[in-house]
Amino acid sequence: MSGGVAAALLFLVAAGFAAAGIAYSSRFIGSLEDYITARSSLGAAATAATLVASGMGAWILFSPAEAATWGGLPAIAGYALGAAAPLLVFIPLGRRLRRLMPEGHTLTEYVRHRYGRGMYLFTLLVISFYMFIFLAAELTGMALIASLVAGVPLWVTALIVMTATLAYTAYGGLKASIFTDTVQTVLILPLLAVLLAGGYLALGGAGPALAGLEERAPQLLDWSYLPGLEGALTLVIAILAANLFHQGYWQRVYATRSARSLRTGFLVAAAAVIPIVLALGLFGLAAVGLDRAGTPSVALFSVLLEALPPALVAVLAILGLALVMSSADSLLNGLASIVAVDLRRAMPGVRASSLLRISRWSTVALALPLLLIASQGYSVLYLFLLADLVCAAAAFPVFYGLYSERYTGRAAIWSTLAGLAAGGLLFPDPDMTRGSLLGAFAAAALVPVAVSLVLTPRRSTFDLESLAGAARSIRD
Repeated sequence: MSGGVAAALLFLVAAGFAAAGIAYSSRFIGSLEDYITARSSLGAAATAATLVASGMGAWILFSPAEAATWGGLPAIAGYALGAAAPLLVFIPLGRRLRRLMPEGHTLTEYVRHRYGRGMYLFTLLVISFYMFIFLAAELTGMALIASLVAGVPLWVTALIVMTATLAYTAYGGLKASIFTDTVQTVLILPLLAVLLAGGYLALGGAGPALAGLEERAPQLLDWSYLPGLEGALTLVIAILAANLFHQGYWQRVYATRSARSLRTGFLVAAAAVIPIVLALGLFGLAAVGLDRAGTPSVALFSVLLEALPPALVAVLAILGLALVMSSADSLLNGLASIVAVDLRRAMPGVRASSLLRISRWSTVALALPLLLIASQGYSVLYLFLLADLVCAAAAFPVFYGLYSERYTGRAAIWSTLAGLAAGGLLFPDPDMTRGSLLGAFAAAALVPVAVSLVLTPRRSTFDLESLAGAARSIRD
């Protein structure tokens, strides 16, 4: 496939998603509440569809296969469990937050009322940094896919994806994101099936890859392989902690129609993610077995691009585009919702219609720095790991307050700082020549638990039921 043909194909598919999102949302968007919450509008099936699409970005074409090249079967399993774990944990946490703050909007809104200004500012910084890095990684990933497939310049792909995603996200907000997620899920799942089946047949089945693995790296097939087990545990902790601070997921918690829809939708999404990640991770093992894992980060492409016919190469490009747009629109609108809710708190006199305009333009304002990063092809892996570490340190302190009336904002801050200090001391340097990722994430996650229990007073300090009156619908 030539670069021009690939760019044209990406443009047409992206424009189709944008047109569908704008057309659908034009019938519903009338207020800021519709734009940022779509409150109580999703049944279980729609919830599962939007979660699958928004949670599976371009990372699934890179990371599971890369993990397999160094961690083998245990690492693939760890990635699959890590991808599903947040969806499962959101069921009790989401139901709890919905009950305590039925008219809430964002995680930062809960933290502000529960803990006060200090923990709120820290959580706001964590969420914003994590979601921005996630967006940059997704755009960079799609740009690299188009470059690998057809030599399309990085900036061209980034511009196409960013422009199309902004077009419907800035206009239609969460409703547009949810609708296009559903469309993209309907497209992603068959394309994945076609790609997996086509790749399997093109490679002549599993035999050649298995024979090569048994000769070159038999340890990757051993479920007791220690580096793989350590990597698996690290992935579960890091992915679980980070996704708890994904505002796009919290928007969908409030968008579900009922507690039952929330439970069923998140369960179905978790069940769907596991086999997908497992299947894609196996291509990393194939790359090692076929001696094509020289660049682990593109292991899947090293295996498939030499074997697939042009039609399936086009499928790979379209799949990557659908994956990126489905996750990018959720991240963009999640950041916009934080802007709107926090501005409303800071400036209560501002009209909701003005906040709606500000929210729309805030998504547009993100475009330039994201385009600059994606067009350069920078690796943001180290920054991603740092963001994950901060999320791991903050996870227990933030969510313990949903259940304990004795827990204080002061205890939450000190517990988080203790976790950061402990994890930071063990965190590897950028060259990964010292330190331990597993040790860093385990310390960051567990130290705050111990410190929180020590600092929690014996008497109640906060009435959790008061959270119900702390958030109100944003209307003029």
